[in-house]
Amino acid sequence: MRKISILIMAAFAMATVNAQNGIDGLRYSSEASSGTARFNALSGAFGALGGDVSAISINPAGSAVFLNSSAAISLGAKDKESNASYFNTETKSIDTDFVLNQAGAVFVFTNPNEASKLKKFTFAFNYQQTQNFDDELFIKGVGSNSIGDFFRNQAQGIPLELLQLQPGETVSDLYSYLGETQGVAAQNAFLGYQGYIIDPADPNNTSNTQYTSNIAGDGNFNHDYILLTEGSNNKFTANFSAQITDQFYFGVNLNTHSIDYHQSSTLFESNNNTGSTVNLVGFENNLSVQGAGFSAQFGGIMKIQNNVRLGLSLETPTWYEITEETSQYLETQRIADGQSFIETVNPRIINVYETYYLKTPGKVTASAAYIFGKQALISLDYSFKDYSSIEFDSFDGNDPYFNAVNNTIENSFKGVSSLRFGGEYRINQLSLRGGLRYEESPYNDEETMGDLNGFSLGAGYNLGNYNLDLSYTRAEQERSQEIYGLSDTASVETTFSNVVFSVGFKF
Repeated sequence: MRKISILIMAAFAMATVNAQNGIDGLRYSSEASSGTARFNALSGAFGALGGDVSAISINPAGSAVFLNSSAAISLGAKDKESNASYFNTETKSIDTDFVLNQAGAVFVFTNPNEASKLKKFTFAFNYQQTQNFDDELFIKGVGSNSIGDFFRNQAQGIPLELLQLQPGETVSDLYSYLGETQGVAAQNAFLGYQGYIIDPADPNNTSNTQYTSNIAGDGNFNHDYILLTEGSNNKFTANFSAQITDQFYFGVNLNTHSIDYHQSSTLFESNNNTGSTVNLVGFENNLSVQGAGFSAQFGGIMKIQNNVRLGLSLETPTWYEITEETSQYLETQRIADGQSFIETVNPRIINVYETYYLKTPGKVTASAAYIFGKQALISLDYSFKDYSSIEFDSFDGNDPYFNAVNNTIENSFKGVSSLRFGGEYRINQLSLRGGLRYEESPYNDEETMGDLNGFSLGAGYNLGNYNLDLSYTRAEQERSQEIYGLSDTASVETTFSNVVFSVGFKF
């Protein structure tokens, strides 16, 4: 069995590759439209409606709309299809997963005193998968930049003696030492040097700090990039709400959040360029993230006559405590004296970084709904979320690296408006549903990520104390995908599809 050592590093040392950045903050701040089949079928436009277990994720006052204690459980089939374009080479990646979308219950306690203004109060709990990270992305094409430039740039300024093995010292020993004292950039430089990708400009000077690449920069480079991710972001909600008179509903949520994220990215590069002594590189980076967080929500719903409902809710920022682990592996093929050699640099080290903190943005939602008796309804939700307020912090506070990251986030991201519209039409026990969803890009530069557009369809059948519901949602979004170490990016268009089946019952 391969021996793996563990190295504990300060979070500020994560200067390149797998470092915390705006992409990570956005990943843990975003939420997919996820809940019961009825909730999904209306594109999540439930802020003023309530009466669905998943509606409390939008407005905690929604549980007070229930007339009877109820429960629901939902299973989903999520499909993610990505079409990537990299220097006119098209690739397609598809990932399908079966997940527990949500599970929850609402307990209704009616006040027997009909003269009281407090008509009822409710307690609810709900589990919801707010984000599914499972994905497979393949990018292929012939680029104009080499990974050799990445390793050369990482090495500049680092004394040669730090990259050379001393008598009796192993690759693992020196890799660990560099991580403890110099940071990730030095570890990357060490990999590049030991893999013969880079050489010192003055090989006889141990104080040399300038390096050259053994991969000729003039020519083309065949790139195959594989990005595999898995995990989820989950929210567990304890909800308390009450109905005051026949017009007002108020509620509060206490939410705990959990992050479980794993990423493996591998770049294969080959070239036949004149002057290259290294013609094949395989560079692998692995990342594992665990996190726990807390947030709260406050909301109210007001009935205007019997047909119109207005809703307003506020979600606080979520405060996370996060730990990360990384590992790296490098393999190269080089030519020397007319012979081909395979060089493997495997430190067998897991870098464990100090815990850091992440604050994701809060959200405000205003909602309106019109009820056409017992036959139909329409509903609209508007939400605002300021992604420029994402903030990283260290245990000690005022960390220079995190301050720089937060400044970049503030300048790169913006406040985002989103709209959700849904409708339902009932024919006896059968309900037909549909909805639309729109969300602005969180980036000031919309070429990095475009707006998200989607629609939803669904149907439900009421069996009295039981109901069966089915929904289909589809959304599309374009983005640019960075390939670490390269200035080239791929254009990726992703289609998110989700089929959810729910069983609900009253008790």
